Amino acid sequence: MRRRTFLQTTIVSASLAFPAGLVQGKQARTAEAPFIINAGIGGNNTVDLLGRIDKDCLAHKPDMTILMIGTNDMNSKKYIPLPEYEKNLRKIIEMILGVKSEIMLMTILPVHGPYLYTRHEKAFYGSDGHKARKVKVNETIKKAADDYKLHFLDMHHVFDSIGNVGEESSSLIQNALNSQKTDGVHPTADGYRTMAVAIYEALIRTNAPYQRLVCFGDSITNGGGGVDGNSYPGYLKRLLGY
Repeated sequence: MRRRTFLQTTIVSASLAFPAGLVQGKQARTAEAPFIINAGIGGNNTVDLLGRIDKDCLAHKPDMTILMIGTNDMNSKKYIPLPEYEKNLRKIIEMILGVKSEIMLMTILPVHGPYLYTRHEKAFYGSDGHKARKVKVNETIKKAADDYKLHFLDMHHVFDSIGNVGEESSSLIQNALNSQKTDGVHPTADGYRTMAVAIYEALIRTNAPYQRLVCFGDSITNGGGGVDGNSYPGYLKRLLGY
């Protein structure tokens, strides 16, 4: 019920303030056709993003880049130690700022541990477990956002507060009941809608630019690919009226 109320009130209030297709604020600076690009690739970590940032992000000359990265950096198969992760993240940020793009930096999402540990050895995360490592990653993300004065969206808080992350069908993270997958990491369609609504509201509330928008990240961003499906870039495209 809380999640349904959140979605309904946020969509309605944002839609009343800025009707679909209406150019507002910073959007009036250019007459070019707006666009949104889904530049998420599954399995990517910060090293992978640095390897393709020129082609998949900077070449589009975005005025806003929405960035979520870190889910794979902290896991066993693509692990990047936290100091190196922070160094990579800051380099990504500086390169994006270098092409005059604003950035909305997002924290990584909560996961359902029992599912995650079927793919990654629990011992890999040490005595504190996955949750403690994720807290450190998200603290690093928040500090980078503060240091560079970026737009910041605590998407982990959104999912942790209203996502019912676990094994019930109402979970915003995929599980056996809602997706027939023991996933525990990736959002459901409702989860992606929730992300899109939160991002849309933040863009409108802060009068941020979004005429040329690139969503840069891993499989959480990809969400099945493109901007016409159930990914957060897909839902965001519809909210923006592109």
